Amino acid sequence: MLTKARKMFYRARGHYNGTLNGEPFRLDPYHSKFWRKASTGNWERDTFAVLDQHLSPDRDYVDIGAWIGPTVLYAARRARHVWCFEPDPVAYRHLIWNLELNNIRNVSAFGVALWKDTGVVRMASLGGEAGDSMTSVLGDPERGTEVISATWDQIVQAVDLSGVSLVKMDVEGAEFSLLPTLLPWLKTQRPTLYLSTHAPFLDEGTRQDAMRGLSDGLAFYQHCEADGAPSPTAQAMQTPRALGQFPSFLFRG
Repeated sequence: MLTKARKMFYRARGHYNGTLNGEPFRLDPYHSKFWRKASTGNWERDTFAVLDQHLSPDRDYVDIGAWIGPTVLYAARRARHVWCFEPDPVAYRHLIWNLELNNIRNVSAFGVALWKDTGVVRMASLGGEAGDSMTSVLGDPERGTEVISATWDQIVQAVDLSGVSLVKMDVEGAEFSLLPTLLPWLKTQRPTLYLSTHAPFLDEGTRQDAMRGLSDGLAFYQHCEADGAPSPTAQAMQTPRALGQFPSFLFRG
């Protein structure tokens, strides 16, 4: 009963007062349970550490898979400009709301799916509910929604991304098809890449080859960190954890 009353209060007020890595923000009231968890400091500590280390006021940041904006909000106070992408229409509405609640003006938010082709793709949540941070091209198309897709080449031609110091990609399994389309740009620009992988969303018989494909494509990076520890790229992306869980990898140099 108390929890329900709190939710009603936050929604009546129009925002939830929370923190991200210790910094105060006004946050949308419809995700108060998540914002409360994030405010304890127990959500994505490694991600915030990466943002702190690789963002600066004279460089830009790309966030592919922005969801409702926790990393975008935090990065906007550290980067010159943020370019972010969130195709789930429910999550995108809340992302825009959170930007407005905090009067953030150095973010360009695109409600499109970055994909290997231009057109329309069907996406659905792997968790069962639209906007729940698990929307993916791998979701059940029978209960999904159609979203506009754009290629990375189109984005690069439309905006100046020459000042990007960090790219974060967390796209619920789409990385196996999407990341290869970014490789020519990544090889030229060499921003730091923070990549979350989702091998368990693939058939078990294809996981090893799919992860090997990512590691081969990213072999041009001089340094790879898995769970915060340096590791050879090929080795790091073939471990039982990489194949059976959802680790993040940091590529730089």
